[in-house]
Amino acid sequence: MRIVHVANFYGPSSGGIKTTLHELGRGYLKYGHEFIYIVPGPKYIREQTPFGLKISLPSFTLPGSGGYQVIRSNKQLLNLLEFLSPDRIEVSDRFTLLKVGKWAKQQKIASLVFSHETLNGLVQKFVPVIPSSIRNRFVNWHNAKLASTFDVVIATTDFAAAEFVRINASNLRKVALGVDLVGFNPSNRSLKLRRELLKDSEFLLVHCGRMSPEKEPQRSVQVIAELVNRGIDARLVIIGGGPLWKKIRKMSENLPVEMVGYVASREKVASYLAAADITLAPGPLETFCLSALESLASGTPVVASGSSAVGEILNINSIKPAGAVAADNGISFADEIVKLLKKGNLRKTARYQAEQFSWANTIDAMLEIHQAKQPMITTKRRLKAA
Repeated sequence: MRIVHVANFYGPSSGGIKTTLHELGRGYLKYGHEFIYIVPGPKYIREQTPFGLKISLPSFTLPGSGGYQVIRSNKQLLNLLEFLSPDRIEVSDRFTLLKVGKWAKQQKIASLVFSHETLNGLVQKFVPVIPSSIRNRFVNWHNAKLASTFDVVIATTDFAAAEFVRINASNLRKVALGVDLVGFNPSNRSLKLRRELLKDSEFLLVHCGRMSPEKEPQRSVQVIAELVNRGIDARLVIIGGGPLWKKIRKMSENLPVEMVGYVASREKVASYLAAADITLAPGPLETFCLSALESLASGTPVVASGSSAVGEILNINSIKPAGAVAADNGISFADEIVKLLKKGNLRKTARYQAEQFSWANTIDAMLEIHQAKQPMITTKRRLKAA
C-alpha cells in the first residue's frame, strides 16, 4: 500500500510534527508499506530517507512564525498527488490543506487528517475580543467542514477530541502518539552534565519547546523568578528557538536561567531531560506535547498547564501521577514544583507512565484505520521523474 502524508509547518527546527512523520514512516515501512511524505522546502527536492521518500515543494515562510513554512502552490501539490497515485492520504494541517481532502474524495482515495491543534483555544488566545457565542459558532463550523472533507479525523487525546465530540463528528478516532523509549531513557542521566547545568544550584528545571506565543514560554521564566523569591535554589535551562527568543532572553536577565537555543541532536536533548529534576510544559493549548512525554521517558516528572492535554499524559487523576498540573500563572506552577520536590524521587513513576505510550501502539492503530494491519506482499512501484 502506498501511503502519502502531506504536512505544512515541517522544517529543520519543527518538533512534534517532524517526529510524528518520521515515526509513522518508520512503522509503515516495517509492515511492508510504501511511505511518501510531502513537506515545505526551498525548492522541489526528492530524497530517500530512513522514513520513506521525502518530497519537498517550494514554500513561503509565515511572517512572525519564527521560520514555519507552508507549501506555496496547492495546484503543484495536487498535480504531484495525482502523479504519485496514493492508496491512502494523511494530512497534518487542519487549516491550509483542505483542498487535499476534497481532491481525495473526488479521486475516491481514503483520507485522514490529524487535528494537532485546538481551534477553540487558538481563536480564544489570538482573537480574544470575539464574543464566545461567535467563537463557538465559527469553531463548530470549521470543525464540521474539516470532518466532512476527510474520511477520518484523528485526535491524539480526549482534550483534542472534545471540540469534535461537541459537534457529534461520527468519523472521529482517537490515536495516542508514542515516544522513543530507547532514545529517551533514564540511563541518559549524566551527573557530570547535571553539575555543569546546575552551576552550584540545588534543583534543575528544564523547559524544552518552541519559543512561540501559543507555547507561553514566558511562564517558565515567571516560575523561576517566583522560586527565587521564595528562596529556593533552582536553575532553569531553556531549550528551543522561535519568535519570542529575544523577549524571553530579556525577561531572563538577572535570573538563574540559561538559554541554549534550538538543539538539533536528539541525544543531547535526551541528556538534558534526563538530567533535570522537573521539566515544564506551560503551553495551555497543547493537544499532546511530545516533549513532555520524552521527559517522562527520561525519568523526569513534568509540571504542565492544567488547561492543556498534558494532564492526561501524566495520568494526573491516578494515585501516582507522573507530575502535576497548574493554573496558568507563575505562582501556581511554583506551588506545584515545590510539592513535587518534597515528594522526592518520581523517576520510576515517570518512566512507567511513558511506557504506556509506544510508537508500536500508534502504528498498530493507524494501520487498523487504513485497513492494512497485516504486512502486505506488494510489488514495488517505480516512480517516474516528476
